[in-house]
This record gives sequence, C-alpha cells and structure tokens, in this order.
Amino acid sequence: MSRSFRGESLNKIDGKGRVSIPASFRRVIEAGDPNWQVGQNAEFAIVYGDDDRNYLECYTIEGVDAVDARIQTLEEGSDEREYLEWIFNGLSLYATVDDTGRIVIPAKQREKIGLEGEAYFIAAGDKFQIWKPETYETEALAKKRAMAAKFPAGFNPRKLLAEAPKPASET
Repeated sequence: MSRSFRGESLNKIDGKGRVSIPASFRRVIEAGDPNWQVGQNAEFAIVYGDDDRNYLECYTIEGVDAVDARIQTLEEGSDEREYLEWIFNGLSLYATVDDTGRIVIPAKQREKIGLEGEAYFIAAGDKFQIWKPETYETEALAKKRAMAAKFPAGFNPRKLLAEAPKPASET
C-alpha cells in the first residue's frame, strides 16, 4: 500500500514561483517515484485542469500512473475517456522537487489560480492540493464545513467507514 499525504501547510512563494513542499509531502513524493534514488530529485505530476478548477492537484508518479491505467480501461473514443485524457494528460505537467525541497510552479498555473505571496498545501490521501489561501478559505473550507454541519455535534467521523468496502489488503 502506498503512503498517503497528510497535513496542511502555508508556505511562501517567491516571484519566480518557487515554493517549498512540506517535508512530509516530499517523503511521499519520493516513495511514489519509481525512478527516485537518494541524492536525486523526485518527480510528481501537477494536474491544473480546465478553467473551472481553481487549485492544483498533485499526484506521485505511481499515483498518476494508476489514474492513467484506469483511464485506459475506458472505451477508446468515449466522451468519458477523452475528457479524462484531456484533464489528466493534456492539462497537467511534471514537476521536480529540487535539492532544497522546492518546486517551481510555472507562471501560467500560478496565474490560473491567482497564486502569489503564499501557497496553501492540503493533503487528500493519495494526492495533495495547492490553493491560493483565500480561495481555499472561501470555497473548499466552506464546502467542508457545510458537509460537517450535516452530522450531529460530537459525531465520530470513523462511523462513515462502516459502509466502505475493505481494501484488498484486509480481505
């Protein structure tokens, strides 16, 4: 089983688009890059998506390869496959973590999500997202709080796992 991304971080981003990746995220990126070796720079994929997406979604190499494998199972020429190929292949790029733990987010992607000054990193299991802090606060966090409001005070979120299928490693 692959390691998961965990945590959140608010990091400075300079005028050239350089930003430090949270250290714990770097370990997962390294573990998910089959070509990575100690002393080398790890790679990962950034999916920036179409105009409706206002954040960057980042996958390890193994993670994006798994997405690609699932896309390949869809019927060639189907709308679903073409849409997913467009998003995950056409509207994405590879990035490299440098020796100091930073990446460079290209100007096009920074401008797309309005990223300047600071970048907010939030883990999402097998991926992580990079947001403009204010956008995360007003859109994503507001949505998460609305979801949480559906449950009674003191609700244990683990109860939601009761209906989830068990992973293959537990069967």
